Amino acid sequence: MSAENFHGTTILAVKHKNSVIVAGDGQVTLGSIVTKHRAKKVRRIYNGKIITGFAGATADALTLSEKLEEKLERYNGSLTRACVELAREWRTDKYLRRLEAMMIAADKDIMYLLSGNGDVIEPDGGVISIGSGSTAAQAAAAALMENTDLDPRTIVEKAMKIAADLCIYTNHHITVEEFNNLTPEDKKENPTL
Repeated sequence: MSAENFHGTTILAVKHKNSVIVAGDGQVTLGSIVTKHRAKKVRRIYNGKIITGFAGATADALTLSEKLEEKLERYNGSLTRACVELAREWRTDKYLRRLEAMMIAADKDIMYLLSGNGDVIEPDGGVISIGSGSTAAQAAAAALMENTDLDPRTIVEKAMKIAADLCIYTNHHITVEEFNNLTPEDKKENPTL
């Protein structure tokens, strides 16, 4: 009998119109069985200054979140430096190398995808996603950003709904965390933001 891990699924991050938004569904599976419908896979760390989202083995993802917070403390909140150092340690440490998870980390200015291969990827187009429903979520968000005037939060919510409609490992219980960098002038010029 093989040991199965609990897996979290779809995470989507969007940087658009002076906002950075990270969303995740609530489904956790053990093999082909849904074991939890309302898991919180997106959370704020480092005194609310960083948003993380994870996909993959749940315990592994929580370990990575703790490790990232340690790196943020060590490097005075520099997300770039903390992510690079975490990826380096993740790739080279015997224990961490076995972790089966991916993570998105964002602050108010930047977002990264981190993997156990040592990847620290900043997206080109302001959209990045991980997990089983990531292709649908990312494609939907990119299309909505390019072809509509929707506000960033609505784009993320609609993209996650599309992913949940298509991916059996993604559900409609969405957690959203957001950094909104709009100035009062931005809001006055475009009240839909």
